[in-house]
Parts: sequence; structure tokens; C-alpha cells
Amino acid sequence: MNRTSRPAPTVGFDLDMTLIDSRPGIHACYRALAERTGTHVDADLAVTRLGPPLVEELAHWFPAERVAEAADLYREMYPAYAVTATPALPGAREALAAVRAAGGRTVVVTAKYEPNAKLHLEHLGLEPDSVVGDLWAERKADALREHGASVYVGDHTGDVRGARAAGAHAVAVVSGPCDAAELRAAGADVILGALTEFPGWFAAYLGGPDASRA
Repeated sequence: MNRTSRPAPTVGFDLDMTLIDSRPGIHACYRALAERTGTHVDADLAVTRLGPPLVEELAHWFPAERVAEAADLYREMYPAYAVTATPALPGAREALAAVRAAGGRTVVVTAKYEPNAKLHLEHLGLEPDSVVGDLWAERKADALREHGASVYVGDHTGDVRGARAAGAHAVAVVSGPCDAAELRAAGADVILGALTEFPGWFAAYLGGPDASRA
């Protein structure tokens, strides 16, 4: 018996460590911030825990009354230090293309400052249909619902929480700070070893309800 295929959905993607390897650029920007402010920031440590909003990381290094000022300075410096140093992750272009080829739409939903997120995508020639920044974890659900995303792809447990809050299929990629066990415990519907596996999974997902369990 032939299965009824799903219509091509809108698919949301996280940015840092899902579509791009932002560690080199962020590392360089943190080092520059430390030099500019005279405040120690362990850039090596900071890039091992990417995902949450910038202010949460800065709170480890700056007193509370200086976090907002440091965040503004970091965002101002970011284009000069981080954009050209940041490559796309393997499979990023193919993942976006797979959705487009199936007639679907793509939206990047990220905790990153939206103007800087757009600079990364423009520099790398990645062209989602929409970009929404400054949202983390469950707050990502606002944008996912607004854009009608039924799938969300991310690398962090916060991304899984956002997908579940939006009622979207949570696809987790083991390319960031969270391992498969953490992502599974957070409620991921499927775990991919790399984004290069997304086109094959997506084709199976579109094939019918049973295929998405593979």
C-alpha cells in the first residue's frame, strides 16, 4: 500500500553549531573583548558552551552591572572579528537545499543578535527564507509558530525545548556542546550524527508517518 506523503513543511534551523561552526570567530571576538576591557575571559572555555544568550556567558566574567555594556561592545566588535573567521558546517547548504527542493521553506531561529546572524548567512551564501534572532530555548517557539515550522533542527537541549514548546518535530544534531544522551533526555524526536545526514532523514520524513521514526 502506498503511503500518503507529507506536504513539504517549513523547517527551522538553529545557527551556531548547527549551520555554522562559530567557535573560531567567537573565540577571536572574546579575546578582543578581553583586551579592550581589561577583563579576563577564558575564550577556550566559552566556546565549549555555545547556545545560550551572550549575556549568560558574559555574566561568568563581568560583574552584573557591566554585563549589558560588555554585551553591547561585543556585538559592536563582532562583525570585524567573527564573521569571516566562521565557516559553514558540512551539510549546511545541502540541508537548506533539501527543504527548498521539496517545496518547503526555511527559517533560521537563533539566540544570536539578529544583525550579526544575518551577516554570517550573507557571508557564507546561505539563504534561508527568514531569519529571527535574539530568541533562546522556549522563546524560540514564538518564531517557530509564527512561521508555521513543523520541524526544528538544532544542536542544544535548548533547541529541543524550543521545538517541543512549538509542537515541532525536534531534530537534534550532535555537532555542538550537547551529546546524544543529553539531547535524547531533553526530548529530541530524532538525533543525527551530523547535518550531512539531514537530507536523507528529511526525504524519509516526507515519505510518511512511519518513516519519521527511522
